[in-house]
Amino acid sequence: MKTKNILFGLFAITTLFGCKENEKKTVSASEEISKTVALATVPKNWVKKRVENTKTRLTASEAGKVVWNAMEAHGGLEKWYDNGPISFRFKYQPLDGSTPRDTYQSIDTWRSRARHYQVGDSTQQCGWDGENSWIIAKDSTSFAYDTRFWALTPYFFMAQPFVLDGKGVNLELLPQKKHNDSVQDVVKVTFDAGTGDAPDDYYVLYFDAQTHKLTVIRYIVSYPGYFEKGKHLPEKFMTLHGEQTVEGISFPKTYKTHWLKEDETAGEHITNITLSNTEFKPNLESDYFNVPNEAKVTEGL
Repeated sequence: MKTKNILFGLFAITTLFGCKENEKKTVSASEEISKTVALATVPKNWVKKRVENTKTRLTASEAGKVVWNAMEAHGGLEKWYDNGPISFRFKYQPLDGSTPRDTYQSIDTWRSRARHYQVGDSTQQCGWDGENSWIIAKDSTSFAYDTRFWALTPYFFMAQPFVLDGKGVNLELLPQKKHNDSVQDVVKVTFDAGTGDAPDDYYVLYFDAQTHKLTVIRYIVSYPGYFEKGKHLPEKFMTLHGEQTVEGISFPKTYKTHWLKEDETAGEHITNITLSNTEFKPNLESDYFNVPNEAKVTEGL
C-alpha cells in the first residue's frame, strides 16, 4: 500500500468528525491520526482487515493453504505486521570471489520501503522510498552492485512466507518432495505482469509437511537491469539453517545457496548468508524511509 493511499484513507477518516457538534472528537481523532502518520506502523484495524483478506484468499486453494499454514507456523501474519518495521544485518558472502554485500537495513514491512547502512561505514547508505532508489556514497566504488535491485532483495528472502500476502502473487501446488529425509509440501510462486521490477522471477518453496516451516527456496534472477527479456540466471537452491525467534516471529540464522542439479537437489555451494541483529522497531518514524536531502536518486530500469 503506497503512502499516498494511506494519507487519503486518513483524510477520509477525519471527515467523519467534521461537524460542529463533534468538534472535540475532531481534535482527538486528528491527534491520533497525526501519531499514526508520524510512525511507519499502521492502525491495528488496518492490519486485521489485511490479514482477514489474505486468509480468505489463501485458504481458497490448496497451494494457498500451505502458505497460510506456513505464515501461522512462523508466528502469524497479524503479529508480523503488528510488530512494525524490521531491522537486521544481512551478510552475503559469495564463494566465487564476486562482490560481498554486508549492510544493516531497516524495512517498512507495510509499504515495502528500505534503508541500508554499510557495515563498517554508516555514512554510506542506500534505499528505496517506494518509488525511487537512492544512494549516499563517497565514490562510484562504494556500492559495486545495483542498489535498486538489492534494496529489497534481502528482505524478500528473510521475510518469507509473509511477503506472499500481496496482490499479483500466483501460487501452484507441486508434488511433495523429500529434503533432509523429511516430506516437504512444495509451492511454486509466480507473479502477474507488472508486479515489481522482475515479474518473470519465480520461486519454488519447500515447507516441512509436519512443522509447516520453510526449509528451501529455489529461485531464478531475471532482473531487467541484469538480463534481457526472457533470460535469467540458472535456478538456485537455497537451504535455510538454524532458527531465531524475535517478538514471536521465526527466522533462520543462516542460508546456503547452491546451483540446482538436474535431479532438483543442491549442487555446487556458491554463497553463504548470515542473518543477525534482527529486531522490530515499532517506534520508527515514517519519514526515516524518505529520500535524504543529501542523497542521489539513481537511474530507473
